[in-house]
Amino acid sequence: MHRIGYLLSDDFQVMSLATQTVFEYANLVAPAPFYAIEIFSITGGMVHSSIGLGAQTRAVDSPGLADTWMVTGVNKPLEIGPCDSTLEFVRNAAQQARRVAGVCTGAFVLAQAGVLDGRRATTHWAYAPALQRLHPQISVEGDRIFITDGSLWTSAGMTAGLDLALSMVEQDLGADIARSVAHRLVMHQRRAGGQSQHSQMLDLAPKSDRIQNALNYARQHLHRPLSVEELAEAVHLSPRQFTRVFTAETGQSPAKAVERLRLEAARVMVEQSRHSLDVIARETGFRDRRHMREVFLRGFGVPPQAIRRDVRGVNSALG
Repeated sequence: MHRIGYLLSDDFQVMSLATQTVFEYANLVAPAPFYAIEIFSITGGMVHSSIGLGAQTRAVDSPGLADTWMVTGVNKPLEIGPCDSTLEFVRNAAQQARRVAGVCTGAFVLAQAGVLDGRRATTHWAYAPALQRLHPQISVEGDRIFITDGSLWTSAGMTAGLDLALSMVEQDLGADIARSVAHRLVMHQRRAGGQSQHSQMLDLAPKSDRIQNALNYARQHLHRPLSVEELAEAVHLSPRQFTRVFTAETGQSPAKAVERLRLEAARVMVEQSRHSLDVIARETGFRDRRHMREVFLRGFGVPPQAIRRDVRGVNSALG
């Protein structure tokens, strides 16, 4: 039996406990129950979440009480820090346990304990810059769903913890069991850790209708080269003025924004269509399949084949 220990502190995020369902359903679909789950805190007793929900915990006195430790986060990690006893426990757990995971802002606990020094890690996108600033010795990849670096795991916020837990199930019990769990949990796609935390277009929020119209025009003509001159003409601006206004409103150059539009459109086609990668590359305006692969690796950390393979695996389980 593989023991999963959840380490809670006051003001913990309730969503962190949702990951327990992944292990629960793994027990249901596996040939025999594999996981035993228990909730801990440093002193034991009742611990309250950020919304006031209480959880009864067992006092943790040894890292050996679990094989995998799930360290939960809090909503305000820059204001609410872990106590010295928590940090000491996490240091010992990182040396003795099979795995230690920081769920969402739980990465701050691992970082303050020093166990992420020299490692790759992620956390909720809103706090990733602060994690990097406070702990420059960590390689923070703030746009990843989750990251595994040896025995240390970290995830982005909220639902990304489910993806992390599902990847643990895959590591422990295999891809077929993980796909079955995803099916039962109605998880649309079993996301790879390298994928982005959010849609590529969430950061593009132009203030004016003119720049929004330029983006709409680009979406409708992704199969074309889409030069700055063409986009500027579509919204009746000079190329120089268009570039200046576009960059000021979106924080992106027109070329970078168009690449992100191509990437998002290609991802949807990879997931939802049966078109070959050559056709997808051509329809979304990439030079060729190799160029599209390079952009996928930069944007998602995985090639398009990996995303398609995951989607087909889930669809196979649904069938």
